[in-house]
Amino acid sequence: MEFLTSLENISEQEWNAITGTDYPFLRHEFLWGLEQTGCVTAETGWQPCHAIIREEQGRVIALLPLYLKSHSYGEYVFDWSWADAWQRNGLAYYPKLVSAIPFTPATGPRLCISHEYNSDDIWPVVLSAIKNLAKQRRLSSWHLLFPEEIEATKLVREGLHLRTATQFHWYNDGFSCFDDFLSTFNSRKRKSLRRERKSVDQQGFEFQTLAGPEITRVQWEQFYHFYQHTYAKRSGHGGYLSKEFFTQTAASLGEQVILILAHLDNEPVAGALFFRSEDTLYGRYWGCVREYDYLHFEACYYRGIEYCIDHGLKKFDPGAQGEHKIQRGFRPVRTYSNHWIADPGFSQAIADFTVEEQAHIEEYLQQTTAQLPFKATP
Repeated sequence: MEFLTSLENISEQEWNAITGTDYPFLRHEFLWGLEQTGCVTAETGWQPCHAIIREEQGRVIALLPLYLKSHSYGEYVFDWSWADAWQRNGLAYYPKLVSAIPFTPATGPRLCISHEYNSDDIWPVVLSAIKNLAKQRRLSSWHLLFPEEIEATKLVREGLHLRTATQFHWYNDGFSCFDDFLSTFNSRKRKSLRRERKSVDQQGFEFQTLAGPEITRVQWEQFYHFYQHTYAKRSGHGGYLSKEFFTQTAASLGEQVILILAHLDNEPVAGALFFRSEDTLYGRYWGCVREYDYLHFEACYYRGIEYCIDHGLKKFDPGAQGEHKIQRGFRPVRTYSNHWIADPGFSQAIADFTVEEQAHIEEYLQQTTAQLPFKATP
């Protein structure tokens, strides 16, 4: 077992041989690109500390993305109240260890293992090493964010706390076109959605869908301008990602990157950036020069749904939060995280918290499911 302070210390071939390249956010090119472009560093509060397991001969057989965090920004599993509790008791919550994809609340593989091994053999080794590292450095905790359900459930048996939350995803039930999807809506919701799309059309927008190599550097720079402008307006800062991330890192991922540009009077005014795997579309970033009626819904959701239908993708994960997605046909789903807390007293308090929170999440899932726009079924 070893911990890498930079992906510079492992080759792209060695890393991707374990992770594969279908899930875009674990690719060496993506994570190393975040480092190279200054988005993920000790200075930004994301110090790489990736866990690597090798055989005696030196071959990598398993790996886990891991970061030493000095804050909780960019994680999308909110633990600010936990940090406050530590501080009120005169203890330090930061730094902590986090296994996640920076700035990316997308469920996917986390512990990646060579095909001849299984997770029952590997997880105990990983957990032991992480706990030892935490004790050596006096770290408060380790957090695994947005693992797949089977992985999250398995770690409960290893003594970790399980936390659930809710996102809204779209599923392709074999639709032939967007109108086929709309035919599943009740009449009132179907008319409402069509009014939105008609409004965008009447404003004169034209759309361009570009895949990977089709995106020029000028278009990447335009999108970065949109992204930065929108982030500054909403959050007071220019966003977590640098221009080089878009022009270099995202551009290096080829056909797994999809950019939808909105044009008005032949000028690009907004853009939505997506990543894709073999069966899933991931909506990630949005930006515009100013607000336009329903343009965000059209570019980020409806065009994404059309892309999935046209390309036979099974699922569309448009990102975190957003109850406005429900009336547009995105179904509530559970997301997961696991948490190991070094201090026994705080660990019990977190266990109690997650049990109480779980009841509220289940109630929320029922409420939001009842709000879906689909026709009633027997």
